[in-house]
Amino acid sequence: MPRLLLIEDDPDQRRLRALLLESRGYRVACASSALEALAMLSASGALPDCVLMDLRLPRSEDGRRLIRTLHALHPDLPVVVLTGAAGFESSPERSLVREVLRKPVRTERLLNALSRLASFLFACLLALPAAAQQRSFPFLLESPAEVVAELELASPSSDWASPGREAAAAAIGLDGETKHHVLVFAEKDSRRYRVFLGPLPAGRHTLSVERDPRHSAPGSSLVIGEARIRPLSPGDPLYEPVRHAPVLFARDSAAGRFSDALLLVYCTRGRDARGPWIEYTAVFSNEDGGTSTRDLMARWGRATDIEYVYRVWLDPQGRPARTLIQTREHQDVPYDGPYFGLHPLLAPVTDNNMVEPVLNDPPGLRFQLAPVLADLSGGSRERVMDAAPFAYEIACKEIRREGKIRAPGKWIDAEKIADPRRYFVAEFYTETENAAVQLLYRFRNENLWRASALGIGRNFIERDGWARAAVELPEGRSFAGIGEFAFQCLSRRDLEKQPVPKNGLCRILRLGGLLTFDSRCRPAASAGLPAIPKEGWQLHVGEMVSFQP
Repeated sequence: MPRLLLIEDDPDQRRLRALLLESRGYRVACASSALEALAMLSASGALPDCVLMDLRLPRSEDGRRLIRTLHALHPDLPVVVLTGAAGFESSPERSLVREVLRKPVRTERLLNALSRLASFLFACLLALPAAAQQRSFPFLLESPAEVVAELELASPSSDWASPGREAAAAAIGLDGETKHHVLVFAEKDSRRYRVFLGPLPAGRHTLSVERDPRHSAPGSSLVIGEARIRPLSPGDPLYEPVRHAPVLFARDSAAGRFSDALLLVYCTRGRDARGPWIEYTAVFSNEDGGTSTRDLMARWGRATDIEYVYRVWLDPQGRPARTLIQTREHQDVPYDGPYFGLHPLLAPVTDNNMVEPVLNDPPGLRFQLAPVLADLSGGSRERVMDAAPFAYEIACKEIRREGKIRAPGKWIDAEKIADPRRYFVAEFYTETENAAVQLLYRFRNENLWRASALGIGRNFIERDGWARAAVELPEGRSFAGIGEFAFQCLSRRDLEKQPVPKNGLCRILRLGGLLTFDSRCRPAASAGLPAIPKEGWQLHVGEMVSFQP
């Protein structure tokens, strides 16, 4: 097995490249700095067959110094350098290395460069073409348990925005039978996917992971890292939330389109007069019907679709005493379908991802994502996405691929939106009485105000509690140029048909944060917020309050 020393100071990149190379038959040792690499070479009795190193460790000069030292100590040791910096090709250190690859580098180009260094490396790679596509993980349960598996997976060749390379589907098998799937996206690093395997008997079991060609994009490879098995027992904080988590199937109308993909499942817990309950909510990459992306941004501050799918009340033995699902027309109805253990079987049946029971296992994708436990008492449900920023990136890529982003220079184009990176998001806690709220801003030294609702009444925020709104920035302007923000209180859009007063009231009780988006569409905190009165800001319809960051 070829031995390789990987030197990379970025932990995510280091982990991804190690997974990739190990899956292709390399034995990889990792160093996070030049000093650590030299110490490893000094302590080892045998040199690696090759060194793969980033030039910036963290500065380019650190990498150049390491190249000179490696050449002085081990002149015959092949070195491959990854760099995005200009000028290295003409530097004195260029002659001391075998290969220079410009970043970002495609997976196959990297592997081809390594294989050229020695004929036996190439032979090893040819002998292991399927190593990246399938792995097995035996494990032993001492007693029956509900089991969660944490899988480290990556798909470096994938791009959710590119037709034919959207994602790889990993088939998760148990004891020789394929059970369910996860979609593996390319996010420039590997990611840990947590899935539940269901209630298992004591004894030996084998978990298998492999690329499913039926459901994978043709150009999407799969890199399989390690798997961690976690049995859950009563008293574990995850035990009840995982034991009742729904199995979710892919929507029929989205089959083969890599659209409205399931990204996350989270759950919240509470208690009411009926007893303790657990509620499960799914985050989809977008939605094909119901609310347009434009309206999602204005009313919710994101392009994903977040839907509650299942709520269960528990009896004293922890079994379902009462259930609800959110089905067509946003109706709450009891769940009356079959179970896998205590897991209900659900599938979205509308373009806005309302669900119904699944009576027979369909042939498409089946997902068993372990839920994230969420406490939303101090913020909006979008905070679950903040903790998993890949969800923003995937949503951004999907609406780009599906043509939902309008052309530059157009301010309004039906229900399309601007590039999501040209928005900022405000989070706030509001209470209203016969009223609605919208967010506005203006740039320094300007009198023009711009609003989140774009003048569309249905995009005013009419709900109470934590809310988010996204506001578009004009082309060529940045968030840093904003001098003032404001909340405006408006009459509810449906009051003209109701015999109630139109002089409503809005209260802004807390400010949660202001976010902008980086080049990958991932959120970043952008500004501090002012202190507001303990009683909040109280506005009558037609009034507005402004504040500065």
